[in-house]
Amino acid sequence: MTSTVDEDAAPAGRAARRRDRRKAEMIATALQILSSSGYQGMRFEDVAERTDIAKATLYHYFPSKDALVSAALEKLTADVLTSLREALDTAADAPPAEQLRVLIAAQLHVLTVLYPEVGKLFSFPAPWPSEHSEAIKTMRRRHDRLFREVIDRGIDSGSFDCPDPSVALHCLHGILNHASIWLRPEADPDHRTRDAVVDESLRLFLRA
Repeated sequence: MTSTVDEDAAPAGRAARRRDRRKAEMIATALQILSSSGYQGMRFEDVAERTDIAKATLYHYFPSKDALVSAALEKLTADVLTSLREALDTAADAPPAEQLRVLIAAQLHVLTVLYPEVGKLFSFPAPWPSEHSEAIKTMRRRHDRLFREVIDRGIDSGSFDCPDPSVALHCLHGILNHASIWLRPEADPDHRTRDAVVDESLRLFLRA
């Protein structure tokens, strides 16, 4: 009896993994199109074509474009927050200035390597339906909270001179989002330009 159960479970497990991989591929493709073309420019047909599946198969996984967009935004949020938290963990015992430097560098990596067009997408966003607008606001709040916690620690310790942290944080994101448009990792193999962007961004918070 045990052998039969195991034999039945193995194909089912493989099938589930195939479904998960296919679903992940659809989400990744949707993110690529969203990043390059925005919400209005993303079509189900394009996602199906790029993933080499029938449109009906795509509908089997996602009943609507908005369902796919929601899944893509959730994936983007998880990826970005995971990358930032992992980077911050490496500097857990460092002073706030070094923690912020690490976060800024990690954010640049997200914008220039993981999701190269995301900075442009969120800096100059096309109109989003209300359900996605709220999701994006929530994503930004969760994202900004990581930075704000480090900034507040720097202010409390006296290492940051930042009369209005909210304005400074907005300026920081403006710098990084704009840098993602022109900074290309392949043209900066020694990271000198990236490091210069990080250094200049940090000046928003450091005492003169």
